[in-house]
Amino acid sequence: MARLTAGKLDAADDERGAAGASQAGPAPVDVAVEHIFHIYGAGAVKALDDVNFTVERGRFVGLVGPSGCGKSSLLLMLAGLMQPSEGRIVVEGTELSRPDPERVGVVFQEASLLPWKTARENVEFPLKVRGIGKTERRARADAFLDLVGLSEFKDRLPNQLSGGMRHRVSIARGFCQDPHILLMDEPFAALDEQTRMTMGNELLNIWEKRRKTVIFVTHSLTEAVYLCDEVVVMSHRPGRILERIEIDLPRPRTYEMMATEKFGRLRDHIWRLIRKD
Repeated sequence: MARLTAGKLDAADDERGAAGASQAGPAPVDVAVEHIFHIYGAGAVKALDDVNFTVERGRFVGLVGPSGCGKSSLLLMLAGLMQPSEGRIVVEGTELSRPDPERVGVVFQEASLLPWKTARENVEFPLKVRGIGKTERRARADAFLDLVGLSEFKDRLPNQLSGGMRHRVSIARGFCQDPHILLMDEPFAALDEQTRMTMGNELLNIWEKRRKTVIFVTHSLTEAVYLCDEVVVMSHRPGRILERIEIDLPRPRTYEMMATEKFGRLRDHIWRLIRKD
């Protein structure tokens, strides 16, 4: 676990990341989705059809596909909040059967902040529920609020923050719990395009420092290519995997990359897969 020193994060002490980096060969697999089928309503709606993929430690992986293809349902299963009709999800070598916030954190589309609590108190809240002492949880909350650029707004209530700021608080809350894996379900969908791009860049800045394993659901193909190491493309319902696409763009990502031919080819390839299906 990362050490907090004087309210700042010392990512160099992330033992889990260091252990993974020291191993020869490919990184360990953090998540394995194995033959997932799901049917809603006594067989009325088949949502997922034999979904299989793995996510290596420290990877930023996107899930894209048309509306109704089962992306969000799959994310709920990855969080342990829903059980598949068939198949299993394995997290760090152990089958997941219930929520495990110490290993798997979730950032939903809505910021879902408690309106009577300040930004700092909202970030602290999951740590308080887990019984973490006040001094430690405050230090961790302040460190992550600083990381997302909100140290000056930590005592503001949600209704005193802009939409983008509220989403930053939500992201800080997700990272503050220090899960090994972070699931994100269209966290920027409600934002305007400019704010959405800014938030994507902020997220990458945090990810570069923390190198958590991230699984990111989005409808935006541009966002998927810009953020991710790999994009998993899903079909129309019932959702199945059409293709896994390696995004071999250099990091750190820059806005200028969006204007390159390579970026356009990657985005168009994903779009053609979805349209053809």
